[in-house]
Amino acid sequence: MAPDIKSEAPLLDIKEIIKILPHRYPFLLVDKIIEMNIEENIIVGVKNVTCNEPFFQGHFPGVPIMPGVLILEALAQTGGILVHQKTQDAKIALLLNVNNAKFRKPVVPGDSLILHVTGIHITNKSGKVQAKAFVGEQLAAEAEIGFVMVQKDQL
Repeated sequence: MAPDIKSEAPLLDIKEIIKILPHRYPFLLVDKIIEMNIEENIIVGVKNVTCNEPFFQGHFPGVPIMPGVLILEALAQTGGILVHQKTQDAKIALLLNVNNAKFRKPVVPGDSLILHVTGIHITNKSGKVQAKAFVGEQLAAEAEIGFVMVQKDQL
């Protein structure tokens, strides 16, 4: 069952997320982390989708739908937070690959994406996660996402 995101106090709020992820507006797509179990490689984040998102101006006027690639990015960012918390390394998790991505339900303004990510393999050099985005109890998207860890000064 999905966590009650309205009553959950975040484990990591946006101020803490900004310390971990290099992303900034308009590409920071995780609003808070509400569950995390480092030993079991599990993290749950939330992205609140509003009509003010800049991508809705062109995707699609009159029929706003969140682009699937941005749902994948929100999942990848949540996975990046898990990798960081697991390794406690100063490295950045860069997207390496996305496999078996499937989009099941359109995401629209007013939805809250619940971003469930489970680590399959995480080291200080790379990571692979299974990621699922839900709106309520409905699966909106899923994918297997791979990361490579790099030093910030190597970018």
